[in-house]
Amino acid sequence: MAYDTINVDINDHIATITLDRPEALNALNSQLLGELCDALEKADASDKVRCIILTGSEKAFAAGADITEMMDQTFVDMYTKAFFRSETDRFNATRKPIIGAVAGFALGGGCELAMMCDFIIAADNAKFGQPEINLGVIAGIGGTQRLTRYVGKSKSMEMHLTGRFMDAAEAESCGLVSRVVPAKSLLDEAKSAAEKIAEKSLLATMAAKDAVNRAYETTLAEGVNYERSVFYALFSTEDQKEGMTAFKEKREPRMRDK
Repeated sequence: MAYDTINVDINDHIATITLDRPEALNALNSQLLGELCDALEKADASDKVRCIILTGSEKAFAAGADITEMMDQTFVDMYTKAFFRSETDRFNATRKPIIGAVAGFALGGGCELAMMCDFIIAADNAKFGQPEINLGVIAGIGGTQRLTRYVGKSKSMEMHLTGRFMDAAEAESCGLVSRVVPAKSLLDEAKSAAEKIAEKSLLATMAAKDAVNRAYETTLAEGVNYERSVFYALFSTEDQKEGMTAFKEKREPRMRDK
């Protein structure tokens, strides 16, 4: 399927989805989010895809939500239409791992979109921020919740109240991104990580993603109980037998997702 606001490339079991609204610095509007969710759902259902990369341009991952689409909306409009709700629910329903490859501006909705990825590899020119306060509103796609969980209350509160940006080095130091790489090698690094993930058992990678995400949704005791139940369940798979046999035989495993 051809899209107007994103590009999709599938190669070596990796789906690379590139946001493509250069005239608006990839600002998130209903069309882009709808096309993105459609592409994610297709990748999630495809036997040809084992990992997903989400990226933008070198100048901007996404510079925010599209203000022109929202500025004339009323409370009743936003509430009854549930702006962004269905799109974020669809995004978060993706079971295969999503790597955010972020260069340039990731602001407002762009920062929130990056944080919905399973982990972020940032270019050294990346800048993150939640500057919605400058528009008389606050984050509306999970920014107050996810940023606080990732970087702590004090730093999150400062960014939401002042609108200041965080550069890539600070984002790495506080755990918002997994690592920082030169901008020119961002996609190569993201693809290298995706290739490593694609080699693993898809059953195990989806289980790991689900278990890690549970850490933000429940208590430690309940999270450990959930992890243990999934750990036990994976012993019913052919991939567990193959993985441990290959380790014992000192060879690479041949995972079959069974």
